[in-house]
Parts: sequence; structure tokens; C-alpha cells
Amino acid sequence: MTVTDPATAPVPPLAARATAIGGSPVRDILAVTARPEVINFAGGLPAPELFDADGIAAAYRDVLAEEPERALQYSTTEGEPALRAALAERTSARGLPTGPDDVLVTTGSQQALSLLATALLEPGDTVLVESPCYLAALQAFAFAGARVLAVPGDDDGIDPEALDELVARERPKLLYTVPTFQNPTGRTLPGERRAAIARVAAARGLWIVEDDPYGELRFEGERVPWIASRDGAGDRTVLLGSFSKVMAPGLRLGWLRAPAALRRACAVAKQAADLHTPTVNQLAAARYLADRDLDAHVTRVAAVYRERRDAMLAGIGAALPAGSTWTRPEGGMFLWARLPEPYDTTALLRGVVEQGVAYVPGAPFYAGTPETSTLRLCFVTQTPDEIAEGLRRLGTGLRG
Repeated sequence: MTVTDPATAPVPPLAARATAIGGSPVRDILAVTARPEVINFAGGLPAPELFDADGIAAAYRDVLAEEPERALQYSTTEGEPALRAALAERTSARGLPTGPDDVLVTTGSQQALSLLATALLEPGDTVLVESPCYLAALQAFAFAGARVLAVPGDDDGIDPEALDELVARERPKLLYTVPTFQNPTGRTLPGERRAAIARVAAARGLWIVEDDPYGELRFEGERVPWIASRDGAGDRTVLLGSFSKVMAPGLRLGWLRAPAALRRACAVAKQAADLHTPTVNQLAAARYLADRDLDAHVTRVAAVYRERRDAMLAGIGAALPAGSTWTRPEGGMFLWARLPEPYDTTALLRGVVEQGVAYVPGAPFYAGTPETSTLRLCFVTQTPDEIAEGLRRLGTGLRG
């Protein structure tokens, strides 16, 4: 047998999906705009000065002082019982009866998307999404080999009649939606549309993945109940949650609430991915929920975020070209703007960054044909004064 010279023999190629799926444009922009003088409206980053660092540190100290052997040990794949019980209680208090066994703890809600893609999707299956859509969900479904289609909608979100027609024609496996303070638009799907979507799912046979990382960050208006709580949705809706926006993203703690068979399948997928979410983080979060008032903390954070949203709304009209439109979110972290044609926000970004400010072009958020005149602005990371200066720079860059 002749052995090829190892110095010249190529290694096997990467999987096709690893080369076909691009990276996150948001991550790429954040790398370019890391200079401290840049006012960065691009990231979806919570305000770090509002983290309850003392409370979180105390929770870790208590856990490590009282039960270090457990905190530093392996845990169950489903999650620490104390945390699952606390999450179930919080979910039930918000109108969706939930027990600890209904919950699977994940390493951020992004992992929940990957687990669901593994458990539900075969290559070639069809997934329906909003237009525009959270781009990391588009990545997760593309990695699973899914065919991703956008559901027609309007400024309020998904059009249930269009959804019904699309489900009947395309026979998708699931619909993915962020119905409250959506990323990237900041819009909230009205209650009557949520009920109509639940009816479509029940009549046509469809999984609904309802992602709710921002729902607690409400500044005004009344809370709209989850799709998962609607008639006909209980046996086919997966509700995703996260501590990233209300406690701290560095904890990497999320969860999913799902019907039993799907939840078990996700647990098996998680075993293959990481065995379990870090034990010490779970126990610290459970201790924090037991000892501190997270709701009061979120209320304080939301009050600050409202001031920052108002600052962006006050200045955006002068920053954008005449004829532009933008959303007025009732909560969350994002504002979505649409410039008049023929503005192309991707082409304009370099000149804007040269002015010391950044945004995310809207094009990557679309599963279908993108609207190249759109952009996303995050309003929570900067102070009102910084937002005003950032919008001044934005206006200068767009006029370029």
C-alpha cells in the first residue's frame, strides 16, 4: 500500500452547511465598531450599568458557600429542580399554567432554537417565519437544512389569512415568531391575531415556536397574552424564555416550555450538545429569584429603557431622510426604520461608521427578498445624551 505524503494530502472538506451559512452580520458589525468612540446602535446589548451585579454576586457566593459540591458538579439535562420550579411559577403567574416538568433549561434561548431544529426538522422541511425575522433563528433553521419562507404581514406583524393560505399550500413543520417587541422591528402582534394564528395551527396541523425574550420589558400599554395560552395552541406551541435581557446575558440561561414528547426529544438533543447547562449558573439564578425581587428590578430597567426609547424617538426624525418611517415600540430594545428608495442601508453603513455611529442594515433579517432601505437601531445601551449625539452623527453619515 502506498501512503500519500501527509504534507500534500488535503483534509476532508467542511460540511456543506458550514460553508453555505454565513456568520451573523450583527457580530461582524460589532467587531468593526468596537472602538470606544463609536456610538453603537447595532448591538442587541442590554445596558450593563443596570445589571444587578451585587445581587447576582451574592447569589453565587451563597450557593458556593452552602453547596459547593452540588454547584460544581454535573447536573441533570432537564435542569436544576429549584430553577425549573421557579420558572414554572413565573410562567403560571403570567397566565399559562406550568409545572416544573414542563420546562427544559437551556444554555440561552438560542440553544433552544437549535434543539428544536434538531428535534423537529428534516433537511428540506419547510419553516415559516415573520418578515423581517430574528436573524439568528434564520441561521438555526438554515443549518438544519430547512426551507425557510416568510409569511406576508403588515406593520402589526403576521397576517393570519396569509398564514392560513401558506400553510395549506406549503405544509410547513413550524411557524417561528417573536410576537412581543419583535427583533428587529419592535412591533407587537395584536391579541386577535394571536388567537387567529392559534386557530390556524390547530386546524392545519402546525407547530408554533413562540420566542419571548423581551416581553417583560414593557414601557406602556397592556400586556398581550402569549399565543401558547390561546385555545387550541396548548398541544402545539413551544414557548421560549431567557434571562439575558432581564437579568444578564453572560449567565447564558434560557428555557423552553413544550409538550412532553417534544420536550423529551429536545432533552436528548441537549444531551448530545452539552449534557446540561452549567449547574452553578442555574443554582445562582434560582437563589437570586428566591432572595431578590426580579420583577422590581425589571420595572426599574424598563423605566430607564423608556427614557432612552423616548430620546431616540425625539431625534430620529431629524436624523433620517425626508419620507422615512419608523416604529414606536411599547417596550423591548429595538426601533425599525425604513428610508425612502433608493437608499441602501448596507451600502451606506461604511460612511456612517466613519462618522462614529453604527446600525444594523435590515437586509439580513429577511428570509425572502430583502427591503434594502431598512435598518435596526438598538436604543437601550446608550444614555439619552449619547443617543442624541449618535442620531446627529447618523444624520451626517446618511447625508454623506
